[in-house]
Amino acid sequence: MHMLSNRDGLHISMSGHGARTPIERVPDPFVHEALLYEGPAAFLDGTMKFIYEGFSMDEPIAVIVPSPNGTMLRQRLGAFADGVTFIDMAEAGRNPGRIIPWVLTRFLDEHPGRRVRVIGQPVWPARTPEEYPGCVQHEAMINVAFAGREATIMCPYDIGRLDPARVRDAHATHPIMADDNGRFPSDGYDPYGIAEAYNVPLSEPPAGATTMRFELAGLVEVRRRVAEVGLAADLPPDRIVDLQSAVNELATNSVQHGGGSGTLRTWHDDKRVVCEVRDFGHVTDLMIGRLRPPEGRGRGLVMVHFLADLVQRHTCATGTTTRIHVLR
Repeated sequence: MHMLSNRDGLHISMSGHGARTPIERVPDPFVHEALLYEGPAAFLDGTMKFIYEGFSMDEPIAVIVPSPNGTMLRQRLGAFADGVTFIDMAEAGRNPGRIIPWVLTRFLDEHPGRRVRVIGQPVWPARTPEEYPGCVQHEAMINVAFAGREATIMCPYDIGRLDPARVRDAHATHPIMADDNGRFPSDGYDPYGIAEAYNVPLSEPPAGATTMRFELAGLVEVRRRVAEVGLAADLPPDRIVDLQSAVNELATNSVQHGGGSGTLRTWHDDKRVVCEVRDFGHVTDLMIGRLRPPEGRGRGLVMVHFLADLVQRHTCATGTTTRIHVLR
């Protein structure tokens, strides 16, 4: 008799004649749950219980939330706050695509061989409509990125202040829900479905945006155009270099994998500089750019997320549009 396993963690015993014995489900060590709360007191009750459970099991704990909620937790924990890693989500996770590779994975990898516990709040009322689709896709892809990892991630959702549609989305991205009455399975969990639902066409650039077609020989001109829009917007020199590096990664990818050519569009306003790359490629793997590759290998699109303040993407059978935002 031998064992086969499938992607859902089901182990099926097979006899030498191919007969199947009952299925045994092996639970995934990774746990991803949403905390539904209303008001500061409920936030503190749910998160403090989660943290003290981690203390009791000697698990490394990270609190990655916007600073007002982080400040509340620090004050409530008092001296115990020294045993918790605090990260401001509004800064580290301003670009939702940065959270998995550059925030969560880094914390997990800093504690090899140990189960870790994380409070992560990528969705809060101030998230803009431009940022939100990336937040939903991030929450959905957490379940793929960390399957099999020894970790528990709890994501607080302020049901008193969030749009009800955003609360409903939490049911699709989290297999476990929690509220004042305890924990229960989500009745709408569908990470791939919700991620695709937010793969929506991007708005048209404003009037006056510059446009250029490029092929391999035009990559130097791409970098020059990006520098021009950065200078026109008075970006600091180091951020112009970051923007050039990010756009160069996208443009090179267009030449190599997106049909050999692409279109660059650039513009800026009083808040940001935006560069958009369009090509004829179709991105079918939602994890592209969200996983850090092994050391020594090229980082490609994951570096785009690291360098940008926001990355928007729409992909379909006829092509892909990727938009990079850098704040002024």
